[in-house]
Amino acid sequence: MVLELYLDLYSQPCRSVYIFAKKNNIPFEFKQLSLSEGQHYSEEFGKINPLRKVPAMKDGDYQLAESIAILLYMCRKFKTPDHWYPSDLQKQAKVDEYLSWQHAAIRAPASKLFWFKLMMPVITGNTTPQAKMDSTLEELNTSLQLFEENFLQDKNFIVGQEISLADIVAIVELMQPLGSGLDIFEGRPKLTAWRERVKANIGKELFDEVHELILNAGDLPKKMEQSVMLPHLKARLQKMLN
Repeated sequence: MVLELYLDLYSQPCRSVYIFAKKNNIPFEFKQLSLSEGQHYSEEFGKINPLRKVPAMKDGDYQLAESIAILLYMCRKFKTPDHWYPSDLQKQAKVDEYLSWQHAAIRAPASKLFWFKLMMPVITGNTTPQAKMDSTLEELNTSLQLFEENFLQDKNFIVGQEISLADIVAIVELMQPLGSGLDIFEGRPKLTAWRERVKANIGKELFDEVHELILNAGDLPKKMEQSVMLPHLKARLQKMLN
């Protein structure tokens, strides 16, 4: 029985799961959900994941939420090549270290910039205060410097000379601001070279496929105008501004 993966490829964690499954030839059925249409709040999806978040996975009668948990489950079940999540204790711990650090340091500010720059005007009717944009960009720039100096260093990939889960989780988050027209790779040759190595390792066709939606997200605000999720998203954006 193949896995069922419930994904919306506008979502960074969903893209990491999709990339990993495709790259490792893991058989799965792509169950496409639209977060903008509120499909994750349907009664049917609530039976799959009571947390009502994507990604979500179903393996027979077994259900699992949260992208990192799903990635590790696929690693173990399908015995994927060791470099993804090394058996070596210290290399594995380095993957864990990045996966633990990135939530607040990379994901939070990169995601905020996408919402502030692209979505704020449509959802709230106002532009994001410049001071808030500047402070969020400064926060991300600080994290990018730490990423280059402490994690990437002079290696090809985060954990060494081979790609790992850490690189996949990193790249999908760092591609997100590009969807709003903000190129965080500009002026960062080391980061750009790492991105190109990740793309080459994943495969250009798969890399482009999984990022097609987010890199053409300019029409997303238009879709959101009539979305049932609009009140929820307004509240979410207000929290981001506080």
